[in-house]
Amino acid sequence: MRFLSPIRQGQRGGQLQNRLHWRWASASCIGTSHLRMGTRKQDAFSIMRVHSDAMCAIVSDGAGSASHGGQGAALVCRTLRVNFRNWFKQHEVLPCDETIMCWIDQLRDHLSMVAQKRGLTRRQFAATLVMLVVFKDQVLALQIGDSALVARKTGVWEAICWPENGEFASTTYFVTDDPEVRLHTYRFDREYDAFALFSDGLESVALEQATQQPFARFFDPMIKPVDQARADGRLAELSDALARYLQSPSLCERTDDDKTLILVSCR
Repeated sequence: MRFLSPIRQGQRGGQLQNRLHWRWASASCIGTSHLRMGTRKQDAFSIMRVHSDAMCAIVSDGAGSASHGGQGAALVCRTLRVNFRNWFKQHEVLPCDETIMCWIDQLRDHLSMVAQKRGLTRRQFAATLVMLVVFKDQVLALQIGDSALVARKTGVWEAICWPENGEFASTTYFVTDDPEVRLHTYRFDREYDAFALFSDGLESVALEQATQQPFARFFDPMIKPVDQARADGRLAELSDALARYLQSPSLCERTDDDKTLILVSCR
């Protein structure tokens, strides 16, 4: 599953004190099913350093049954990124669960307002959410729906946010659900040196359903060039290579949905 041989990125220019040396490759590609139907990509993602000691990554997948799911996914990513960036401008701690729930409620209200202006319902902007925030030695993960988050500790991959399916087959939960949202929040110390966030388009190749564990033979070769990169932050060449892999015929034969993947390393 290697998407590119390791590339030597630019030199770091010395160690920076009291900063997380996170680096990442990220890409999002339209599924072949959308191409056949002439519909837009419905996945969205965002990843950035929101503070000298904080990194934030988000993946959102618009519902296939929602006419504006892709726009909903983009609004989910943009709104939560701004919330966390503004929070860390004034605070040196992670936000509490109550604050996060308040942001989710505000996001839902914003989606309702956008929908109303277009003569639509909020449900037509339905989208999932999986989010990772690393602040100093603490980790926060958020999940609504079937996007996933896995992490590596001492060389072993573990599932942090396993895809959550709805009551019926091929259904899940969304930010827009009524009467209330099904938000899962996870907090733990930073014992991990790598993370991967991805939409459900990669679930069949990245997760072992029988054991409910990440598929190490998928993630190990994928994360290796990110581990070995010399730069911090976004790795442009590896991100381009990742996009080519997500569009490759061999992968598209196995999954025809939109595919979004963020690979993060601190090794």
